Order: sequence, then C-alpha cells, then structure tokens
Amino acid sequence: MSESWNQEVEQEEPISNDLFYWLRALTLSLVCMVLVFTFFGRLTRVSGSSMEHTLEDGQILLVWSLGYQPQQGDIVVVNKTTVEHLNGDAIVKRVIATGGQTVDIDYGTNTVYVDGVALDESYIKEPMYDVSLADPYRSQTHFEVPKGSIFVMGDNRNNSDDSRDSRIGFIDEGYILGEAIFSFFPFSHFGPI
Repeated sequence: MSESWNQEVEQEEPISNDLFYWLRALTLSLVCMVLVFTFFGRLTRVSGSSMEHTLEDGQILLVWSLGYQPQQGDIVVVNKTTVEHLNGDAIVKRVIATGGQTVDIDYGTNTVYVDGVALDESYIKEPMYDVSLADPYRSQTHFEVPKGSIFVMGDNRNNSDDSRDSRIGFIDEGYILGEAIFSFFPFSHFGPI
C-alpha cells in the first residue's frame, strides 16, 4: 500500500511544479503589462468619426507616452477633462501646431496655414465647410498657440470637436496621454500608424 502511495505522490509533484511554473509566469506577465501600460504606453479605442479616413470608430491603438514631445502631424490622444461636452472621454486628434506657432484657417480655399505656410493635408477626408459663421464656438480663424500647448484638428474636419471649438481650444501639453503609434484592431488596419 505504501508503495502505491509513493507512486501517486511522485506523479502529483510534476503537476504541482508545472502549475507553480505557469502561475509564476502569468503573474510576472501581468506585472510587466501593468508597468508597461502605466509608464510607457497604453491602449485606447477611437470613439467617433472625427479622424476618418485615417482612423475608424472602434479602432484600438497603442499610445506611446514615455518621453513623448508633440510634433506637428502627430496623432495624439488627449484627455482634456475640463471640457464638459466630452464627458471626460479622451479624444484622438492630429497635431496641427505647437506652442509659439500661429494657425490660420481659410475655409474658402480649404487651406490651413501654420506660421504662414500652407499645410499639405492629403489625409483629410473632404473639404472643410465654413462653420465659422454658423457655429458661435468656431467663429475664429486665426489662432496663436501659447507655449506649452498644442492646436489639434480631426482629419474629418466637418465632424470634429477640436481646437477650432472655443470650448476645447488649445490643449495644454499636460493633457496629452501620448502619440498613437500602432493599430491593433481591426486587423485590416493592423500595423504602424
């Protein structure tokens, strides 16, 4: 009887060793993921159509945070919690200008100028409608971006709450969560942005 009991104990040890190994590996993986997504980057989901056709509603992005400094043309994720109509949601927009630059919008020619130079914006969905007359929050067409802030716009200009809207305005760099650098889902868009 003791001989069969010893055989059962010997068979159970490898199972418990394997279980311990896998639990330890899972725990280490979870700790690493938490550290990476806390200090280096995070995943976010695009909400809405303001970045069409560059990004789609529901698309899942990797956002890089560590050491990020905004540059013109970057796609950033911003959490401007002071804007009531955003309900505390993070927004995804394109950086048009950084602190110290000027932005001029000519709706008649569908042109955005930064420091007097017209931007080549092949990424926008369609020509901009002149909303400056119909929307009291968007009556301004000349902007001087303060130091430490950025000016952002969506690629779908006719359906984007962005820096043209006085309720959002300039984005303090402290609200930037990071730059969107990679798309995970849907798989048709899998890859770098």
